[in-house]
Amino acid sequence: MAKKDADKQKDFVNPIDPDKITETPSTLPYAHTVGGAVIKPTKQGVIRSRALTAMEEQTDMQLAQIKEQIDLLARQAHAIQERKDLAARIYEAKMGFKPEINHIYHLYLNHEEQHVLSMIGPDEWAKPKFKHFLYTVKLLADHTWEVLASGDSED
Repeated sequence: MAKKDADKQKDFVNPIDPDKITETPSTLPYAHTVGGAVIKPTKQGVIRSRALTAMEEQTDMQLAQIKEQIDLLARQAHAIQERKDLAARIYEAKMGFKPEINHIYHLYLNHEEQHVLSMIGPDEWAKPKFKHFLYTVKLLADHTWEVLASGDSED
């Protein structure tokens, strides 16, 4: 009979997963027996969850505001770069006068494909003198130019 018991013990497979058992059940974060103490989530968990949700909403809102500010700064930088490029083009143009701040001028492209700055607007010529009217511009105090109107393209 002892042999039968030994064979029975060899065939026995413990159905409990060895990863789910412990030698020190007091360290488990839950009750380890049916009669063990009931472990309920505390209000601290609820408070923590609400605080995390509020924090995420606030930080997402602040990040969205910063993104809007970055987009605005990028648009402003692009506009300044365009004014700078236009100013370089105008200062390389032919002009027979010294431009004055807050005065309005007109940029043309002549038949030799050169830029020409004129005080005479496109509607003031008896017959067109230039190949293309490009811009009506105003000289700003920082010596850049504001485009007031656009004309033909430079094709």
